[in-house]
Amino acid sequence: MIILKSPSEIDLMRRAGEIVYGCLELGRSMMKPGVRPIEVDRAIEDYIRVQGGTPSFKGYMGYTASACISVNEEVVHGIPGTRPFKDGDIVGLDVGAIWRGYHGDAARTFAIGEVPEKTRQLLTATRESLEKGIEQAREGNRLSDISHAVQKHAEAAGFSVVRNLVGHGIGQALHEKPQVPNYGPPGMGPKLKVGMVLALEPMVNIGGHDVYTKADRWTIVTADGSLSAHYEQTVAITENGPEVLTGMLHTGLERGAVV
Repeated sequence: MIILKSPSEIDLMRRAGEIVYGCLELGRSMMKPGVRPIEVDRAIEDYIRVQGGTPSFKGYMGYTASACISVNEEVVHGIPGTRPFKDGDIVGLDVGAIWRGYHGDAARTFAIGEVPEKTRQLLTATRESLEKGIEQAREGNRLSDISHAVQKHAEAAGFSVVRNLVGHGIGQALHEKPQVPNYGPPGMGPKLKVGMVLALEPMVNIGGHDVYTKADRWTIVTADGSLSAHYEQTVAITENGPEVLTGMLHTGLERGAVV
């Protein structure tokens, strides 16, 4: 069952989204060579708690951190470790926060220092694919209109969309129905209604779309070792169109404090 949210519930999710946005901005300021992922994770957990929130991810199905930090060929669910970021890395930062029982969830991918032009194009295309999906999150559209918009834009840019990972509904649970694939034909699936809140999250690879899970049982990587980017926003469907509850995406290449 898809759970519709009332305006008062969306208000609570908007505050959760503000906390998540603050986490991503904090993370952006730390994306520099020599910084360790575990340091970013600790800073993000501290920020969430100072804001009066609770990390969505810590303890979820046994996950041990407050942020997912995925580097280079890691697609999502990377466990923050101690290997420092280095010049040329790309880093996916995924954060969730709970405010008074309601979740917000968002992700960005950052470039550390200088990266090749093809990598810059990957990050830009993934962010734009998310924006194309958000544009379709309107009352009366079908769920797969979002999916199709994401796939069409990413593949037109020469990249592949991960197919066995999906976006999701969100609210009092971090993962609710419906699942939101990032590929497929338009005009399929449930009709979108005011009060639906969706976490839309394209995961886009430079190489093929196949992925697998590492031995840690969390970190998902590209099967061919190619780079992967991940962007996510929590989006409410309103009478006036889609409302992003987790802040604005920066235009251009995500890059530490210089964006």
